[in-house]
Amino acid sequence: MTIKLLDRITHQYGSRIVLDEISLSVKPSKILCLMGPSGCGKTTLLNLLAGLVSPTAGKVVQSLSSVAYVFQEPRLFPWETTVENIAIGLKAQGVNQTRRLQRAQILAEKVGLADATHLYPHQLSGGMKQRVNLARAFAIDPSLLLLDEPFSSLDLGTRGQAQQLVMKWVAEHETTAILVTHDLAEAVLMADHLIVFSARPAQMVYCWENEKPPQQRDAAYIYKILAQLQAVPEVAASFSLETPLSLF
Repeated sequence: MTIKLLDRITHQYGSRIVLDEISLSVKPSKILCLMGPSGCGKTTLLNLLAGLVSPTAGKVVQSLSSVAYVFQEPRLFPWETTVENIAIGLKAQGVNQTRRLQRAQILAEKVGLADATHLYPHQLSGGMKQRVNLARAFAIDPSLLLLDEPFSSLDLGTRGQAQQLVMKWVAEHETTAILVTHDLAEAVLMADHLIVFSARPAQMVYCWENEKPPQQRDAAYIYKILAQLQAVPEVAASFSLETPLSLF
């Protein structure tokens, strides 16, 4: 079973074509990683799925009930505490204050912020801010989770923790996730499916399916797949290899 999200999407800014007739389907409760050269349109694709922009041609056909978007930068409200920031999406949905703060408190504990619920963003480290960002997305229990390089600014240890949070959430809550990353090792670790795009205008040039379930993606397996993927010309041309050893 697959869920169709995009049907022959073309998008351009002025005369510059960014996406060229892209169709995209996903399998439910899986993580799909999107990779490609910087500026090829990966973020634009997420923005289309989130309804933040409209395509020049083609259709956004995704019918999933709720969408959460995790940006590269946390974008927290500086005047709100950790628990209040986590609850923002629930507030927008009209959930009453007592219920939304209770859920935010539970999620803060799940992402390791039980002792930081009263703190404001300027009092949090970068890793803590991104955990707030993730918890805020989790709070609305999204059926589609969009992630735009959310771990790229984190140190290796914190990055590994955040990656595991996302993988655990997808597995336990049957969420479908789409992750944009420039880190091939991260993609092999997290992705059930990988799509590689060409340079602008973006077209799909390579697709790969992970043969191992998440719990079996150990260091030996990841290094083996990295070597195989780097040998594919379309993949090698799309990004530089970065291997976060702390994940292993």
